[in-house]
Amino acid sequence: MNRRTLLATSAAILAFGAPAMAQDDPTKVGFVYVGPVGDGGWTYEHDQARQAVEEEFGDAVETVYVESVPEGPDAERVMTEMALNGADLIFTTSFGYMDPTMNVAAKFPDVKFEHATGYKTAENVSAYNARFYEGRAVQGHIAGHLTESNVIGYIGSFPIPEVVQGINAAYLHAKEVNPDVEFKIVWAYTWFDPAQEAEAANVLIEQGADVILQHTDSTAPQAAAEAAGNVYTFGQASDMAEYAPMPRVSSIIDNWAPYYIERVGAVMDGTWETSNVWHGIDEGMVGIGEITEAVPAEVKASAEDLRDRIADGSYHPFTGPINRQDGSEWLADGETADDETLLGMNFYVEGIEGDIPE
Repeated sequence: MNRRTLLATSAAILAFGAPAMAQDDPTKVGFVYVGPVGDGGWTYEHDQARQAVEEEFGDAVETVYVESVPEGPDAERVMTEMALNGADLIFTTSFGYMDPTMNVAAKFPDVKFEHATGYKTAENVSAYNARFYEGRAVQGHIAGHLTESNVIGYIGSFPIPEVVQGINAAYLHAKEVNPDVEFKIVWAYTWFDPAQEAEAANVLIEQGADVILQHTDSTAPQAAAEAAGNVYTFGQASDMAEYAPMPRVSSIIDNWAPYYIERVGAVMDGTWETSNVWHGIDEGMVGIGEITEAVPAEVKASAEDLRDRIADGSYHPFTGPINRQDGSEWLADGETADDETLLGMNFYVEGIEGDIPE
């Protein structure tokens, strides 16, 4: 991962300036990013939402961001400096920022914090997450139809519930339309590292995968698939449309802007309260990018129907009968998964080979 933290932090703090006391000062909003704003995926979309906040509120807000902040002690330092320099609200945008966020929030009770994809909250800390597994179900449906080798590759970032949910959802829906499908999973142990992501994609291609899904943030897997030829991919977190119509045939798009605008507005008008939200396709936080002409028309139509049924609540991606990997029953026929189980998901469903790393 590129590390420009020191320079980026210094620039951000200088830009943020010292706290001022005038009542008409703008609301100051900080953003802590795990990757660079040009990653083409996760961080790119968070920064698009930051820009949407600026566009919505104009001079009434002042935003600052620090990119490529490692998940660890350095994150706590960056958050502390933002709070010391007058932040009213700080968005911390990666799972590994959860404990640093809680630690810093305890020291700055007058600053509001919003943490992405975690589960801990406090009087001045909210959590927000997206139901990415809904989009993975749609991707799996398409992938199961497209594969000719019956081998689908999946690049995992870290073995946390959010990622495991996506693997399971994609597998179940690929298997539903193609009983012969097999998943091969490579764990990259990074959110953003183009070289490592490209290597993972090439390993999967060498193992026979002709469709690759990813839960990492760069476009490197798209480029690797394009170079290999006849390998399908899906955009992650942003549309990655520069690789359409092939190899990128659709995408999951994270749309944070409405939530960010709502929460900044709540700070501005004094109505901000602690919350813990988990939104999906229905609320627009998870979007399905254009399905290209590389996908047969009937598959596109069935994928869009699946998307719409998830959105209107008539279908849940985890609907039984579903067994755990060891063959034990998880969900009975017609039963749907509860959020508590999904948020702690630490098991593969039946049919996926291999172990989830500790």
